[in-house]
Amino acid sequence: MNKLLFTVLLMVAAFYIGCNNHHKENEEAAKFLVTSPIQKDTVIYKEYVCQIHSINHIELRSQERGYLQNIYVDEGQYVRKGQQMFQIMPVIYEAETEKAKANVAFAEIEFQNTKRLADSNIVSKNELALAKAKLDKEKAELSLAQAHLTFTDIRAPFDGIMDKFYERLGSLVDEGELLTTLSDNSKMWVYFNVPEAEYLDYAQRAKKEGQQKVKLIMANGKEFDQTGIVETIEADFNNETGNIAFRATFQNPDKLLRHGETGNILMPVYLKDALLIPQKATFEILDKKYVYVIDDKGIVHSRQIEIGTEMPHLYTVIGGLEKNEKILLEGLRKVKNNEKIVTDFVPFEKVMTDLQNIHAE
Repeated sequence: MNKLLFTVLLMVAAFYIGCNNHHKENEEAAKFLVTSPIQKDTVIYKEYVCQIHSINHIELRSQERGYLQNIYVDEGQYVRKGQQMFQIMPVIYEAETEKAKANVAFAEIEFQNTKRLADSNIVSKNELALAKAKLDKEKAELSLAQAHLTFTDIRAPFDGIMDKFYERLGSLVDEGELLTTLSDNSKMWVYFNVPEAEYLDYAQRAKKEGQQKVKLIMANGKEFDQTGIVETIEADFNNETGNIAFRATFQNPDKLLRHGETGNILMPVYLKDALLIPQKATFEILDKKYVYVIDDKGIVHSRQIEIGTEMPHLYTVIGGLEKNEKILLEGLRKVKNNEKIVTDFVPFEKVMTDLQNIHAE
């Protein structure tokens, strides 16, 4: 009998302990995490679609007509200034040069003979002047022939990377025929369009701080490892778009960037005393942003807020919320408006640390 009573008492005690623990677990599970906005100076980045251009990008064209006799380079090759690239068959131009040299020699003899006769007053000074003019003409013809001959040898005007060939070995090319293009990629000019209002903000900031630094996000989503500087702004706005073109210059030491690429420019905007909240603390109804504000009695109130700028994990709030108010951080779908809840406060800094750690994983 005593054993039976002891067993019953033990079961009752275990039941009550279990119920008590379960009640505590429910209380802990029912607690909702809340935080408060933080107000601080911060930097956000405005993003603009951009076009990337070589600092020097030209077309190499034939200056003479003839057969493409030699190609000394290859597509995509890096060439140095003065390096020989193409050779147009020079035979005709060499012959014209030799002919011009012979004409010069003949005119030189005529001039010297006429000069001796003029010195002896046998011929007039006008005949000497005519002989001198003929000699000068033949010398000019020689210079022209030599220039034509020189143009058959096509060399790189600067260091750069070649594009594809537009003509092949042995092709008959005309004067002005496109052979290839050449790009100097040591520096890159990056063009992007800025709306009028943002241009005015930039102009005021640049007047105080000088040239602004920008970042470049490449087409693969990665940040370029060099910082750019906004160097020039076009003179006029585009009447159709209301934008004005900016040009930033980036050093390109590894030649990673190429002419014609696209990307996105990130231009910093400095916000003073910006009110920041975690993105996860918001929800959306009909394209409007809301948060749950918790009052001093622990009652939930949904409130519409006005978002200024979106950043990684964060929003800047420009209306509808105060710095010292508490907002629901998690469990937004588990509460109802005007419901009373038990809360556990989490400092904003810890919230951001946790978000960054989750993102890093």
